Amino acid sequence: MSIISNMPKNFYIASSFQNIDAVRYVRDQLITKDFHHTYDWTQNSRAANLEELQRIGNAEKEAVQLADFLVVLLPAGKGSHIEFGIALANDIKIYLYSPNEDIYDMDFTSTFYHLDNVHIIVGTYEQFVEKIFMSEL
Repeated sequence: MSIISNMPKNFYIASSFQNIDAVRYVRDQLITKDFHHTYDWTQNSRAANLEELQRIGNAEKEAVQLADFLVVLLPAGKGSHIEFGIALANDIKIYLYSPNEDIYDMDFTSTFYHLDNVHIIVGTYEQFVEKIFMSEL
């Protein structure tokens, strides 16, 4: 007899400061569906010095490694792509949101967006959250 865990799955969201409202929306929607957010970088202000940058970087790295899945909202910044790489290296499932079909355009896409553990979703944020929820049931 196997024991099925009712533990919530952990997630981390990577994106850029310009998407902070969308990040908060997706975060809140996933939390209401009983997922656990490993770290909320939207509560930070931009780092003022190298010590703060290191502290935030360590927290974000650990949060990605603790996640069962990574959510990436495009357009994303350089830090998000590093977090994307951490998730790839740790074989963590990635849900990649694109606001448009440019993600399939060879002039705009990345090799790493098209690996097996990356799930591209184009559409509204509501559709994005619903697809994550249905995939993670």
